[in-house]
Amino acid sequence: MIQRLSSGGPWEDEIGYSRAVMAGDLAMVSGCTATVDGQVVHEDDPYEQTRTAFQIALWSLERLGLDSDAVVRTRMYITRAADSAEVGRAHASLFKDVRPAASMLVVAGLIDPRMLVEVEVEAYRGTS
Repeated sequence: MIQRLSSGGPWEDEIGYSRAVMAGDLAMVSGCTATVDGQVVHEDDPYEQTRTAFQIALWSLERLGLDSDAVVRTRMYITRAADSAEVGRAHASLFKDVRPAASMLVVAGLIDPRMLVEVEVEAYRGTS
């Protein structure tokens, strides 16, 4: 069974994607940034942008009946290598005890140049 979740964001209809998809026991959350009500928040603050992006992803998981303990993989796309410590610190503030598999990649840029980080999350609903 596949369940698709929409957050109502404008890009979901425009581009044609879901905020999150639950396929069997696996939940996948699309890329999340620090965009709240259509506005990029915490400009030039990689720590707070990362926390905000992950909070949006975790909100999506909660709507699917999962919490942070179910997270098995995270991906962080950053636009400045110098931000890696702050992005990592934000990740640890949310996932230090969960310890998912994680990747952090430096990319050329995101859709809005004020966005410093985009995150993706995967979670598993099955038994541990």
